[in-house]
Amino acid sequence: MRLYNTLTGKVEEIKPSDGIVRIYLCGVTVYDYSHIGHARTIIVFDVIRRYLMHKGYKVRFVQNFTDIDDKIIKAAREKGVKPLELAEYFIEQYFKDFDGLYVLRADHYPRATEHIEDMHRIIKGLMDKGYAYRTSRGVYFHIAKDEDYGKLSKKPINELKAGARVEVDEEKLDPLDFALWKFSDDEPSWDSPWGRGRPGWHIECSAMSMKYLGETFDIHGGGEDLIFPHHENEIAQSESLTCKEFSRHWVHVSMVNVKGEKMAKSLKNIEPIHSALSRWGPNAIRLYCLSAHYRKPLEYDEMLLKQALAVWRDIENALYELEHAMHIPASDDGIRIAGELNGIVNDSYRIFMESMDDDLDTPRAIASLLTPVKAINRYAGEDMLDSSITENVMQRLNDMLFILGLKRTEVSMEERARIEEMVKRRSMLRAEKRYREADEIREMLRAEGIELVDHKDRTVWKKLS
Repeated sequence: MRLYNTLTGKVEEIKPSDGIVRIYLCGVTVYDYSHIGHARTIIVFDVIRRYLMHKGYKVRFVQNFTDIDDKIIKAAREKGVKPLELAEYFIEQYFKDFDGLYVLRADHYPRATEHIEDMHRIIKGLMDKGYAYRTSRGVYFHIAKDEDYGKLSKKPINELKAGARVEVDEEKLDPLDFALWKFSDDEPSWDSPWGRGRPGWHIECSAMSMKYLGETFDIHGGGEDLIFPHHENEIAQSESLTCKEFSRHWVHVSMVNVKGEKMAKSLKNIEPIHSALSRWGPNAIRLYCLSAHYRKPLEYDEMLLKQALAVWRDIENALYELEHAMHIPASDDGIRIAGELNGIVNDSYRIFMESMDDDLDTPRAIASLLTPVKAINRYAGEDMLDSSITENVMQRLNDMLFILGLKRTEVSMEERARIEEMVKRRSMLRAEKRYREADEIREMLRAEGIELVDHKDRTVWKKLS
């Protein structure tokens, strides 16, 4: 698999040293609901992980929660609650949202507040090596000591200084020097060898990533807005401490925009995930987030979500048609069609895998998936599908769906039996020309999200997600 490496500016192959791909994804700061901008980044990394798993790699995936931050403290004060209580609430909401989006759970979800001692060890090491110094306000990393500073963002130091978001501290040796530890008696705060306070933002991710993945790992990522200062500063402090490469690959996902502006809590233009889920469902949101290449901006546009939902309905219909076709006796036409479909789905799978290998080209991958989907729906509409369909067709489709993280709504055995009994009853009523009663059954099922498709001599039912 080849992915664009922000550090080198090239599309490069992922080469794990021991067959295990170690990935660290910068998670959310939990002071508000997660939104579609967060969803895009996390869905992209979920697909990277799924693809690597499908190719046979073991993946160790770590995603942190920033559960102590000035924004959390400010929001907690406004709501009249303790900062850690607020953080805990939004962590619970995070899991509801992303479980609802079919995102695989990470192997570890470390929280900054659980790794204060790990941060202390890194800060002490940096001070011992002369990379950090103390002022009356905190402990800072001195960027002038790092000759490679700026190598990720590719910007001259003077340009970085002009646009930097840094704390004002007249005692700092350089305006770009960033806080490793901030002195404060306000809660929450912790004792440290330098004074009571709380960690700076960047030290948190260095401590947590190295704790769970080692001093060097394979992929570090997040939204492209983290390139500077967050990821630049992570590299500086981590590599200054260890004298080793921190992450071999840096992968950044472009922004979701609203009318040309980044979707962000601070701009108050967010679409919360729980709201989007209730309107569009998980599959449409995933297809929308993957509809543009991950390194290109994506506009939040309801028309794009409607298109994504229509695409999912086509996929969903094809899956149900294949499932129902398995119960129809084989025929000569069915055998011929099955052979054609087998060839189509094999070609589609090959293009799909090539697309995923080529810097995660999900728009092309989705287009390749839709080729057999359209063929299946066309043959189903002509009543030409039967049990001749090979297992390979379903297997290839399921492989592609797994990688993209798409899946049908699950139906229990009891619910399935009840639906099929109602469908059978409706067919009998139609045969007896009791159409009003038959339509009542259709409407009852529709109210439950069950859609019926009548064919020449059978009815296919679908539980819509």
